[in-house]
Amino acid sequence: MYRIITISREFASGGRTIGKKVADALGYAYYDNELVTKIAKESGFAEAFVKENGEYAGFTSSLLFNLSLNNIGAAGTLSTSDQLYTYQHKIIRELAEKGNCVIVGRCADYALADNPNLVSVTDCFNVFIHANMAFRIDRVLNIYQEKLDKPEKFLREKDKKRKVYYKYYTDRQWGVAQNYHLCLDTSAIGIDTCSQIILDLVKKS
Repeated sequence: MYRIITISREFASGGRTIGKKVADALGYAYYDNELVTKIAKESGFAEAFVKENGEYAGFTSSLLFNLSLNNIGAAGTLSTSDQLYTYQHKIIRELAEKGNCVIVGRCADYALADNPNLVSVTDCFNVFIHANMAFRIDRVLNIYQEKLDKPEKFLREKDKKRKVYYKYYTDRQWGVAQNYHLCLDTSAIGIDTCSQIILDLVKKS
C-alpha cells in the first residue's frame, strides 16, 4: 500500500479538503499548514512568508515571472526564494521518511521522486485535483469567504503563479496528467467521491 500521498491542486478545487479526508481515513499524518509551521521554524522565515512564497512565483504588474530577478543574489549565495525552496525540499523528504503521510502542495511530488530513502517508487502516489471555474468561484466566495470583485481573475492568477513556480523548480509542467498517477475533477464527481477513489486505489496498491 502506498505510504505517501502527495496532493497537488488548483486553487479552491478542494485539494486540501480531500487530502485531510484521505489522511483521516487511512490514519496517516497530514501536512499542509503543519508543513508551513515546520518550514518556518527551521528556516527562520515568518510563517506568512512561507505560506505565500512556498509555492507561488513572484509576478510583476504585467504578470510576467520575476523569479529570474529575485534569484540573483550575492555571488556564491542563495537567494531568499532558493533558500526557502531548499528548506521545503529537505523537510518534505524528512517527513516522508518518518512514515505514512499525506502532503499537500509545495512540489512534494517532485521532492520525493528520486528519494533513495524510500523503499521503492511505489511508496509514493501523486494526485492532481482540479475543477471548473464556476465550482472554484463558489468555493472561494462561500467557503473561503474571500471578498473579491473579480474572483475568476484572482483564481487564474493564483494558478499561474503555482504553475510558473513549479516549472521553475522542477522543470515539469504543473497540472499535466503525465506527471501524476491520478488526476480528478471535483466539479464533475465531487469531493467525497474523489476522496473515496484515492482511498480505494491506495488500499488496493
